[in-house]
Amino acid sequence: MRMSTYFLPTLKETPSEAQIVSHRLMLRAGMIRQTSAGIYAWLPLGWKVLQKVAQIVREEQDRAGAQELLMPTIQSAELWKQSGRYDAYGKEMLRITDRHDREMLFGPTNEEMITDIVKTFVKSYKDLPKNLYHIQWKFRDEVRPRFGVMRGREFLMKDNYSFDLDAEGARLSYRRMFLAYLRTFARMGIKAIPMRADTGPIGGDLSHEFIILAETGESQVFCDKKWLELDVLADNPDANGDLKDFFAKYTSVYAATEEMHDAANCPVPAEQLETARGIEVGHIFYFGTKYSAPMGAVVTGPDGQPVTVEMGSYGIGVSRVVAALIEASHDDAGIIWPDQVAPFKVALINLKADDEACRSTCDDLYAKLNAAGVEVIYDDRNERPGAKFADMDLIGIPWQLTVGPRGLKAGTVELKRRATGEKLELSLEEALAKVTA
Repeated sequence: MRMSTYFLPTLKETPSEAQIVSHRLMLRAGMIRQTSAGIYAWLPLGWKVLQKVAQIVREEQDRAGAQELLMPTIQSAELWKQSGRYDAYGKEMLRITDRHDREMLFGPTNEEMITDIVKTFVKSYKDLPKNLYHIQWKFRDEVRPRFGVMRGREFLMKDNYSFDLDAEGARLSYRRMFLAYLRTFARMGIKAIPMRADTGPIGGDLSHEFIILAETGESQVFCDKKWLELDVLADNPDANGDLKDFFAKYTSVYAATEEMHDAANCPVPAEQLETARGIEVGHIFYFGTKYSAPMGAVVTGPDGQPVTVEMGSYGIGVSRVVAALIEASHDDAGIIWPDQVAPFKVALINLKADDEACRSTCDDLYAKLNAAGVEVIYDDRNERPGAKFADMDLIGIPWQLTVGPRGLKAGTVELKRRATGEKLELSLEEALAKVTA
């Protein structure tokens, strides 16, 4: 993508409404634009990151055996009345009436709808287990939306739901998603720590929040420093195998939110306890028959008798993860994207756009990077070098490949690693080999 044609409305000044780092940088980097309170348009750069995050989520859901579908955003109030949540949910639910005076709502979550779908088609124990997910926009009418996409009213969420014949099977589904979540966040280059959590309005008796440690996190969290040494991708059982030992290992290492932490009875020695701020990016629940019983999700069991199915639900705030990544990885100059979710891998910077040698070299590098499948943003603008460097630091591209007249005379280009600031003077061939490796 050439900067001269790319829609990237970066800002030099921080908008007055931005209160936290991710909100400030997402606005300044031209990733989002607020359209009304708590609702944002995702501009091309932000949309690319959002898609990268969603794709990693999707791949790990598929790997864990979940199947993707898509449910509508508008739901019938009748389903929620069956479960008993219509009146209990509160003012965060946007209730609407269509032209036929039917009560509808803009879905904040999908337990009722997916239960209704499954009970319609799944009639026998032979049809279980099932795990269905989608990645879809949700709406919750926050009384005071703030912090940009961190706590907006409209947000992109991955939510999935497991259906099992009995509690044992349901807990296996829960452990499978527990592993999938750890893998998902590890693949994004971040460590999300599962912490035993309150089930809240979703219900149930088993729940974990997945928390990213960040200085600007919304809540205080406590964890054993052993967590910072664990390597989920290396210590990885088969997602379809027996996960009891894995689950036991990862839940036995102490981690708690402020509400769940009991300082007087904490099992971790003070010198081993990490106290930090945290951001919730995922939440999983096992709630048994809370929804299946009132909504009649029943199958015929092996003995011919009716069995109410056991359920769990699992959410990742996909749009919230984007903000959390920035909160966890930035500096004074801007965003520092992990390679796995960066909108582009390489920023190709032409220091002198009106110089024929610089232009032809950059055009050739651009073509070769594209041919190698490397996502590259090419700053071909007739701008001052300082402005180009500032923009590329702001938007956080992992590698900056800079071409200038002086370097070309010496047969070199400069390659900078955004995360560390390390700069290397390399030949064209060496630089290409490094960023395409």
